[in-house]
This record gives sequence, structure tokens and C-alpha cells, in this order.
Amino acid sequence: MSTSHRIGVAQGTALFVGAVLGGGVLVLPALAAKEAGPASLVAWAALVAFCVPVAGAFAALGMRYPDGGGVATYAAKAFGPSAAAPVGWLFYFAVPAGVTSAAIVGGAYVADALGGGHGMTLAVAALLLLGSFTSNWLGLRLSGGLQLMLVGLLAALMVVAIVIAAPDASGDNLTPFAPHGWLAVGHAATLLFFAFSGWEAVSHLSGEFSDPRRQLPIVTALTIAVVAVLYLGVAFTSVAVLGSEPKRSGVPLTLLLERGIGDWASAVTAVAAALLTFATTNSYIAGGSRLGAALGRDGDLPSWLAPGNRAGEIPKRSLSVLAALVAALLLTAAVADIGLDPIMSAASACFVAVYIAGLSAAVKLLRGSRLGQVGALGALAVVLVVFVFYGAFLVLPVALVAGAKLFQFARRRRAADGVPAAPAAPADAAALTADGVPSK
Repeated sequence: MSTSHRIGVAQGTALFVGAVLGGGVLVLPALAAKEAGPASLVAWAALVAFCVPVAGAFAALGMRYPDGGGVATYAAKAFGPSAAAPVGWLFYFAVPAGVTSAAIVGGAYVADALGGGHGMTLAVAALLLLGSFTSNWLGLRLSGGLQLMLVGLLAALMVVAIVIAAPDASGDNLTPFAPHGWLAVGHAATLLFFAFSGWEAVSHLSGEFSDPRRQLPIVTALTIAVVAVLYLGVAFTSVAVLGSEPKRSGVPLTLLLERGIGDWASAVTAVAAALLTFATTNSYIAGGSRLGAALGRDGDLPSWLAPGNRAGEIPKRSLSVLAALVAALLLTAAVADIGLDPIMSAASACFVAVYIAGLSAAVKLLRGSRLGQVGALGALAVVLVVFVFYGAFLVLPVALVAGAKLFQFARRRRAADGVPAAPAAPADAAALTADGVPSK
């Protein structure tokens, strides 16, 4: 098994932070404050607390079953092999929509700073995605190292914004604390929910660590700490300095930076948006490409995708498929002028379905850990409530599950008819011992 591309704690933390800390930090503090006023800070704190059992459950599963299949592997362990394909399809085919929408948001910030329009937005998005695919094509160690540098720069920028603006904080901006009632805090929490997603994406990287049993708990704890400090810091400073009025706080990071660097704030925010976008897309592409190779290895997608499924290898065929799907989406967005909302909602519905599968698996597989099982069960209840609000967008996850089941049925029919199966991946690439450690 190759170790030349394995990742350590620093690179792993950067990839995890990049997946969880999305571009939402640029706009969500304002949107949440508009919804619930200063009481939106309670929603932020609640979501940080929600991260703990979710991240803990995925870390515990990754320690026991380190594999590129991520949540699909956990589902198979909990509910049988037939559960892997539906879960895997939900994530793999949602990644193109997720990273495309994230890149368009980042591109919009850059285009706005440069005075460009929709065409420039899509061009910048394409460049950001090209960079993410290229870094993953060159290997996870390079991708993780680049991610470490970018996340470090981003964290420094956000800390600078907080420090610059903090002296202007006013208690007057915190009263009344709940102007729209406490029920509005719940609405704000729903709005903020996906600022804290990403754990499902990095679950596919568990097999890439040189020592997942030792490193995953450290990486998970560091990620929660970094995300909590940055999110809560920006959220509190935004409300305490800018207040809750949309006209004062629409682009909080820019307005906070203006207090220290003046007219340069817009350009700096555009750079921050680009960094956030790259960090997020880089992590999702890293996880998604490894999932595709694992699904090909296990027969849940065409075996052509299997090369690169071993830990430390580069899944170039899976990367190529994701790149083709992303290119098709970008072209469609350019030609048909599709808005962001439907793309983001469709991807989010699939990602939440993956959360449901992963947390359900955790409830069953973590029976030896009372705390882990209870935490997973509580998080699962929250996610199920959120899931029903997607309405018509639930059609996509249902369609993907149906497609996965049809693929499995066709594979069984071919086997029954005596059609030779594609050569399996080497046993040491796929087999896991009973405790989840890759067999030799």
C-alpha cells in the first residue's frame, strides 16, 4: 500500500476545515441577524454544539472503518452491502452540483469587486474549479499542503477583520436581544445549518491518513475549535459592531474590514471568497473522487472507475468523471441562465440524505460507545426534521437511490445470466478486517 501520498494532522485539519468552513461566512451572519436579531448568536452557538456529536460520530466511524467509501462504507457495515450504492450515489452525483454552486458564489464576489457581470462570474468559477481539480490530480499531499496554506491565510484574514472592528462594538447593538421572538432563533438555525456541513465529505478521506486511529480524533477536535472560533467571532463582531439592520450589515466581512483598510476591503473580501471557494471545492472533490473509485472497486459503479482506490493513490478516472459533470453544469448555467438556488437546494437535499444514512449507521455501529450512540441519535433527529423542508427537491435523492438500485439489479441479472464480472480490485485494496483496519 502506497504511503507517498498519505496525509498528516496538519494537512488533514486543513482539508476538514476547508470542507466545513464555506463561503456562507461571508453572508450568513447578516442573513441570520436579519431573521432573529442579536438572538441569532444563540443559533450560531447551537450549531457549533451540534457539530460536536456529528463530527464525533463520523470520526469514530472513520477510526473503525478507514476507507475511501466514507459514509457508503459505514452504511454497508451497518445495513449490509446493498446499502452502499444508494448512499454512494447520493454523494458522488451531488458533488458536481455542490462544488459548481460554491464556485459560482465565489466567482460572483470576485466579479463584483472587479466590476464584471455574469460572464466574469462563470469564468472565475471555472478557474477556481480548474485549480481544485488540478491540485487533486497532482496528489493529496500537494492538495493538502496547498489547502493548509490557504486555510491559514483565510483564518488570519478573518481574525484581522475581527480584531480591527472589535473596538467599535456597542452594547446598544445587542438590544433588544430577541426583537422577532425566540421562535425566530429556530428559523435562523435552519438557515445556518449548512454552514456547518462538510463532515460527510471528509469521511471519504479517513483511509488517507497514515494512522487514522490516532490522527482522526486530533483532526476532528482541531477542526471544531477552528470553525467555532472563526464562525462565532465573525458572527458576534458583525452584530455587536454593525447591528442587525440589513442596510448596515449586508456584507459583514467587507464592512468590518473597511474600518481598518478602507476602500481595499471589497478587494480583500473578493480574495477571501476565492480562498473559501477553493478550500471547499478542493475538499469535496478530494472526498468525492475517492468515493467514486471505491464504488467502482466494489461494483456499485462501473469498474472502470476503480483505479486509484487504494489509500495514497490518485483516483484520476473518478476525477475525470466529476470534472466532466462540472463542466456540463457550468455550460448549462451559462447557456440556460439557471439560478443558484435550485442547484444549491438539489445538492443540499442529497447531502442531508447522506447525513441521515451516516448518522443512522453510527447509531447502530457505535453501540460500544453510549455517548457516541446518544450523540448520533440526537443529531439524526435534527437532520430528519431539516430534511422534510426540501419539498420538491427531494425528487433528486429519490431518483439517485432508484438509479443505484436499478444498477444493482442489472448487475445481479448479468451475474445470473453468466456474464463474467469485471476483474475485482486486489484484495488488499478493498478488504477490511473485522475492526475496520485495512488487511495486508
